[in-house]
Amino acid sequence: MTDGLRAMLPDMACRRKLRQRLLAWYDVHARQLPWRRSGDPYAIWLSEIMLQQTQVETVKPYFERFMKALPTIEALARAGAHEVLRLWEGLGYYRRAKQLHQAAEIIVAEHGGRFPRDPQIVRRLPGIGRYTAGAILSIAFDAREPILEANTLRLLSRLLAYAGDPRSGEGQRLLWAMAEILLPRRNVGRFNQALMELGSEVCTARVPRCPVCPLAVLCRANQQGRQQEIPRPKTRRLPESVREAAVVIWRGGRVLLLRWPEGRRWAGLWDFPRFPIESEQPAAIGRELVENVRALTGPTVAPGPHITTLTHGVTRFRITLECYQAEYVARGKRTATALETRWLRPAELNDYPLSSTGRKLADLLRKTHRRGRGGRREKNNTREE
Repeated sequence: MTDGLRAMLPDMACRRKLRQRLLAWYDVHARQLPWRRSGDPYAIWLSEIMLQQTQVETVKPYFERFMKALPTIEALARAGAHEVLRLWEGLGYYRRAKQLHQAAEIIVAEHGGRFPRDPQIVRRLPGIGRYTAGAILSIAFDAREPILEANTLRLLSRLLAYAGDPRSGEGQRLLWAMAEILLPRRNVGRFNQALMELGSEVCTARVPRCPVCPLAVLCRANQQGRQQEIPRPKTRRLPESVREAAVVIWRGGRVLLLRWPEGRRWAGLWDFPRFPIESEQPAAIGRELVENVRALTGPTVAPGPHITTLTHGVTRFRITLECYQAEYVARGKRTATALETRWLRPAELNDYPLSSTGRKLADLLRKTHRRGRGGRREKNNTREE
């Protein structure tokens, strides 16, 4: 770190005031969150993984459901990938669930089921980087480990009035140094939680609540009136529009599901056959459905009616998903690229982990199947990341 950046860091007296003010505020304003009820490293680890790129209110019911079903690291390690993904369904970013499961298996095999305390060992676990390791170790074991995530990145940038890119190499060096020198000698986990809480609840991105912030008098961005421009916003790419089709293939009273392999979107989840489409005319769309279903799963099908359209987002894509029905005609010849499939009754779909759009389509099928196949034309919107 350059001398210029080092000079931006606060002196000892300022750091002492900051800790005192922040912890006093946290004593009064800390939210009652389910993962704060105990110091169980497993619960803390699970919450930190779930909270990555996901809002607190969204995480709460998922956390409680997951802990009820798999209350220990050993239980998670013993669980099948199918069960873990079903519990995670709807939370998005499914790689997190798979890496959580892999890490639990490692902890049981190599550490006797006890979450390790060595930061280097923790960072080598699947899905755990520098921030997540620091959060778990400081909160669970009061280890003197700094943290830097979206909320604290914004908060520390404003405290320092750092106008550069906080995600650049220079910005990261400065902000990690700031996060480290602010740490108290004791109650480190509580202090780190207070930093995240203040960033989440007060030092918000669009309209920071400076009049009620306990650190306003120590905040250089506030003193300079630059809260709205700091930190420098991330350059965002416009979402790319994509058109896809999903096909509900009936064979008697059952429908066909496939499981996406590693390297594909939603790897490990089950889904209805889906793929990009280009045609606009019904006859041409039908031919695309037949060809793509055969390539993905093997059977030959007779295309049927459109049943619904779903729109959803996946990372930088905005997807329009046109859902069709089809009837099984013949077994066909499976290709080397054909995916794992199963024929299931609509009532059985609830037992399989699906994407958000897959679950919406499955729910629609169960409703319409009771009164005969056909379904209604509907417009639905969902968000899947």
